Amino acid sequence: MILAHKIALDPNDRQATHFAKAAGTARFSWNWALGQWQEQFKAGSKPNEAALRKQLNAIKDEQFPWMADVTKNAPQQAIKNLGTAFKNFFDGRAKFPKFKKKGVHDSFRADNGPQVKGADAVIVDGKRVRLPVIGWVRMREPLRFAGQVKSAVVSRTADRWFVSLQVEIPDRAMPENQGAAVGVDLGVKALATLSDGGTFEGPKALRKNLKKLRRLSISLSRKAKGSNNRRKARIKIARLHARIGNIRNDVTHKATTAIAKNHGVIVIEDLNVRGMMANDRLSRAIADVGLHEFRRQIDYKALLNGSKIIVADRWYPSSKTCSTCGYKMEVLPLSVRDWTCPACGGAHDRDVNAAKNLVKLAVSSTVSACGEEGSGGRRKPAVKPASKKQEPNAVCPLG
Repeated sequence: MILAHKIALDPNDRQATHFAKAAGTARFSWNWALGQWQEQFKAGSKPNEAALRKQLNAIKDEQFPWMADVTKNAPQQAIKNLGTAFKNFFDGRAKFPKFKKKGVHDSFRADNGPQVKGADAVIVDGKRVRLPVIGWVRMREPLRFAGQVKSAVVSRTADRWFVSLQVEIPDRAMPENQGAAVGVDLGVKALATLSDGGTFEGPKALRKNLKKLRRLSISLSRKAKGSNNRRKARIKIARLHARIGNIRNDVTHKATTAIAKNHGVIVIEDLNVRGMMANDRLSRAIADVGLHEFRRQIDYKALLNGSKIIVADRWYPSSKTCSTCGYKMEVLPLSVRDWTCPACGGAHDRDVNAAKNLVKLAVSSTVSACGEEGSGGRRKPAVKPASKKQEPNAVCPLG
């Protein structure tokens, strides 16, 4: 199993400058390869990432000598990532790859392949990591997992640098989680409502910081392009966006960790988040909740804790069905948060009622998977662990 741990770095000025150069080299290589891919495809040939990497290696010493200042992994891995992006596009899992812009998702990767040795290897020693060419860099915390380091992705968020270390740990069989089954209803009012009555309130981080974000955006618009004041204003906005994301991720991690550890069967809806985002009145509130990230985390944490995930059909009327007698309402507007069943007279909270209907599927469902249907024991996700510590001693019980 491969797990990832994202750790904040504490580089000096020289190291931070090197990171920016390496990220720029990776971005240039991606854009160069994407341009070549499009040209070669229009000419009638079938480009691939392996051929493009060889083509770049043949010309970089003469045309791009500055690439030698950073690790060779930066341009090579960028083109490999482009090949993966095209594969995802052709398989219908992603959109067509786009050209990258400076300052947007700056990152580069260093890989510990079978032939990587010596100074090119990524090594972790306590609260420091050795990266190719740059050498030892201080980390804000030690690596959480013990195992073989496979690769390191250095990225920038606002004005801070982070390293995501992918670690391969031994597969260990874990007994099935004996916790009670639970239905989880996701929503905007509350992040998650459980069938046992428990709730996890959403932080609404964007909503609470929206006034400050607007003020900083207005301030940025008044700064002259290319000036130091404009650069400082952009950093302030980036820091605020990072803070909003950190608040949201912290609550999501703690909620998904508690659910996965304490329940053996988790029933969750297959929400059409993209379709929900098309609603102009609710799109901001839905984005502020982070429904897709919640689902991603609950999937891999179920694997780590020996729990099973049952995914309810997207059209299952969990909110409109009375959890007491089974009567189904014909219409139940989203604005109605509490309703009374006309058949049995039961009073229902919309979210709690939906969660109670979901947990009933745990008895009738024949799904036996560690994630959603289609996941298997040989699944090896590369994932980021929760802010609350996860013990790396679990694999899918079916494996």
